[in-house]
Amino acid sequence: MTSDPNCIFCKIARGQIPAKKIYDDDEVMAFHDIRPQAAVHFLLVPKAHVATLYDAGPAHQAALGKMLALAGRLAREAGATDGFRAIVNNGRVGHQEVYHVHMHVLGGPEPLGPMLSRRP
Repeated sequence: MTSDPNCIFCKIARGQIPAKKIYDDDEVMAFHDIRPQAAVHFLLVPKAHVATLYDAGPAHQAALGKMLALAGRLAREAGATDGFRAIVNNGRVGHQEVYHVHMHVLGGPEPLGPMLSRRP
């Protein structure tokens, strides 16, 4: 499994930085976002360092697929029982802040706002 010694998510996966984990296995982990944007807001990340979806390949399919497969169950368990949003920001234009592939899962009792602002 690849790891980046300077990546914050790799450090969390290695246990060097604490996180409020809600799921952890050999391939992926989920933990609460430190700046939640909704009542339910956690991240799902592969433990292997993959900087962007541009860098993802066949070797990453199992972990990336597992992230999608876990999203619904973990969202429901966290309290998003009437829907949620799963977001993967990619690259500069996609506003990716941490260059380690991750999925934001957001939800809660109230509807979320619009995903994108419409341009005139």
